[in-house]
Amino acid sequence: MTASYVALAASGQLQQRIDAAIELLSPCEVCPRACRVDRRADEHGFCRTGRKARIASFSAHFGEERPLVGTHGSGTIFFSGCSLGCIFCQNYDISHFARGRELTAPQLAAIMLQLQNAGCHNINFVTPTHIVPQILAALPFAIDAGLILPLVYNCGGYENLQALRLLDGVIDIYMPDAKYADTSVAAEFSDAPDYPDRVYEALAEMHRQVG
Repeated sequence: MTASYVALAASGQLQQRIDAAIELLSPCEVCPRACRVDRRADEHGFCRTGRKARIASFSAHFGEERPLVGTHGSGTIFFSGCSLGCIFCQNYDISHFARGRELTAPQLAAIMLQLQNAGCHNINFVTPTHIVPQILAALPFAIDAGLILPLVYNCGGYENLQALRLLDGVIDIYMPDAKYADTSVAAEFSDAPDYPDRVYEALAEMHRQVG
């Protein structure tokens, strides 16, 4: 079965999504924080990420949910930086200090292909919220090189609906880690008092897209 993002690319719609996503970088409104820095000029906001995606690691991962892991692992790409400020983050050095290396769109695409060639069952984007434009921009390079795997959006649930809607027909599996229903708790532990409202909107949109 042909992945839906391949069909989007063939129709020209994927390029339209890429263009719209890149526009969100300047001033940046990719996530609900809407820092409005110029990430196209490599300015950094809350997520500590500029124009290029920054990754901490990638591998065939066997610690995800069993349906994703299968026999050869989920092809995880751990992005550096984050739109949330969770004080309990298990990847604190990655999320809070944005440790990792910057990648161009072709380089990110090459990693997707490397994971596919290693036998992974899917490409699992971990902490992708602030990287939506860069992920979309990398897909045409990956598609041209033969990427066909399902795409997983493994996020914290703190999403901008405008950016999330650009992923309709691109993402196959959403994995939102819904954390809070209380604004004061969200403010204390993730510096995001609007989290409950944003996650409810995000869950509804994800369900609309993929069921």
